[in-house]
Amino acid sequence: MKEYKTINEISGPLVFAEVDEPVGYDEIVEIETPDGETKRGQVLETSDGLVAIQVFEGTEGIDRNASVRFVGETLKMPVTEDLLGRVLDGSGRPIDDGPDIVPEERRNIVGEAINPYSREYPEEFIQTGVSGIDGMNTLVRGQKLPIFSSSGLPHNELALQIARQATVPEEEEGEGDEGSEFAVIFGAMGITQEEANEFMDDFERTGALERSVVFMNLADDPAVERTVTPRLALTTAEYLAFDQGYHVLVILTDMTNYCEALREIGAAREEVPGRRGYPGYMYTDLAQIYERAGRIKGEDGSITQIPILTMPSNDITHPIPDLTGYITEGQIIVDPDLNSQGVEPPINVLPSLSRLMDDGIGEGLTRGDHGDVSDQLYAAYAEGEDLRDLVNIVGREALSERDNRFLDFADRFEEEFVQQGFDTNRDIEGTLSIGWDLLSMLPKDELNRVGEEYIEEYHEEEQAVEATADD
Repeated sequence: MKEYKTINEISGPLVFAEVDEPVGYDEIVEIETPDGETKRGQVLETSDGLVAIQVFEGTEGIDRNASVRFVGETLKMPVTEDLLGRVLDGSGRPIDDGPDIVPEERRNIVGEAINPYSREYPEEFIQTGVSGIDGMNTLVRGQKLPIFSSSGLPHNELALQIARQATVPEEEEGEGDEGSEFAVIFGAMGITQEEANEFMDDFERTGALERSVVFMNLADDPAVERTVTPRLALTTAEYLAFDQGYHVLVILTDMTNYCEALREIGAAREEVPGRRGYPGYMYTDLAQIYERAGRIKGEDGSITQIPILTMPSNDITHPIPDLTGYITEGQIIVDPDLNSQGVEPPINVLPSLSRLMDDGIGEGLTRGDHGDVSDQLYAAYAEGEDLRDLVNIVGREALSERDNRFLDFADRFEEEFVQQGFDTNRDIEGTLSIGWDLLSMLPKDELNRVGEEYIEEYHEEEQAVEATADD
């Protein structure tokens, strides 16, 4: 490797050096400080004999006397099935005091785009054990379904609950093939040390770590490292899914911190900013991450993504949730009002959406037709929400008996269906049983989205009439 001592500028996380030979884009760089410390970086831009290098470990200690060496290859992730159960830092190095990783191979973290022709349409149900998701906004294998939250809300607790509870129900019943094992890749970006301790305590307490690979980028770690953490996580996921046959759930938190790192690097490069100061290429950059979810024809495994982002000022029109919503297939909304009422998890099902839900649910597995029950619960809860606004104007006494039933339904829906705590794992049968208990509050003639045969079988009023007739 040729060595240079030609650093002429240091700006934030970037180092600029002069070179006299071609240097490849994304090429890995080793920078040795005068104190003998070696830091890794990556070529961000090269032109006219000048190279811009983003330094993963931060530029502290680097000066014009530092040595720059170009490795001649891009950043690669060492992958092996033995990564399960390991904890790595944001640049892929073990931090769990475990043995050194002996990789099966080293893979470029940029990955390879899935040929659209080779994509298998996502349509197999993943059970998270959370009624607000399973019953109303169902997650399916190969989908990318983000969680939109705000600062101070318990999205971390929801992420941990999904990580330890997520299963593929039909595989548990022995209907799957040998490639049916389930794994979780957890990529944390810009989180505090306290949050990191909570994550690790929960993973170790519940035993979820055994089937997980954890990447930890802390708030005091360099921002540049945040740009590679999700790519390292997804490279690991692709190996486990498409080489080892795992069904992999990738949880990435917090994508807002990732986008802030993009903005910081863009400012250091003096790029022309886009909306609210974020780079104009942020849409493309996010798409390169989100589109690595999916299924491939002929492959047993799958990659499902749950990115988590905190919306600044709870603004869903902010560029980060706005662009994420364009790329992904829906969103789960964590609501501050429900959180203030003590609802756990505080999922607001009305603005939430899973665009692939209809393909992952149906008859046979559950109590009645899952889609019909979900549609009826949506319609009844939405009417109850509208009536709450009316009550604020005219008072509850001015409403009819029918309207009061819908108001009671909305209250009980939040208290019994959405509310379940962060330690309760409900299977889909349990979720729909609660749904039918709530729908039984309403008269049968109000249930216009559910098949008559299901009303006769599951509506409690109908069952009570049949029991009286039998007596």
